[in-house]
Amino acid sequence: MENKLKYVWAMIVVVLVNILVISIVTNLGGSVLTLSKVGSQGEEVKSIQTKLSNQGYYKGKIDGIFGSQTKSAVVSFQKAKGLTADGIAGPKTLAALGLGGSAGAQGGFSSNDVTLLARVTSAESRGEPYTGQVAVAAVILNRIEHPSFPNTLAGVIYQPGAFSCLNDGGINAPISDTAYKAARDAINGWDPSGGAIYYYNPAKATSSWIFSRPVITVIGDHRFCS
Repeated sequence: MENKLKYVWAMIVVVLVNILVISIVTNLGGSVLTLSKVGSQGEEVKSIQTKLSNQGYYKGKIDGIFGSQTKSAVVSFQKAKGLTADGIAGPKTLAALGLGGSAGAQGGFSSNDVTLLARVTSAESRGEPYTGQVAVAAVILNRIEHPSFPNTLAGVIYQPGAFSCLNDGGINAPISDTAYKAARDAINGWDPSGGAIYYYNPAKATSSWIFSRPVITVIGDHRFCS
């Protein structure tokens, strides 16, 4: 009888542990973050390679195989971001890449959103210093949070008359390599514009109204305004 009771209690403990584990996984969104390193293969590695390639750190084939070339790219990225340069794509490195707990998403933006932001940033700030490119991307993101503008990235970008590149075809030009990085830096919180919601090039601006906006800072040929 005593052995039977011990067995029943053991089974109850096992069931409770399983319930606890299932609960934890569910609260994490049903996914467990893995650590990609040399020897790893799969979709997460492909996402890592794609992100590193878009930012200019990885020049190899997007094949989902974590080899020495991928490790070198991860190390370079980690050094640039001030992370431990161990060549392992752990949680902090994945988060910095914008992969967090969901491959392909960054800061609440999908990979398509990042590409769209990079495309407009490229078209609107081509030839500008890198800080100016980040500032342009930041202005777009600042508008999402401002009550005077649409509250989505696509809504801000496609708002009639908002960006000249949509009218002159510049948005269809190839995206510059630095624009991807600028878009991600802006999403990650870097705002060289100082919170601006407008910018313009005084040599090209055609609206007299824009000249009335208070200037926060000047970067390259652009004035950034509140």
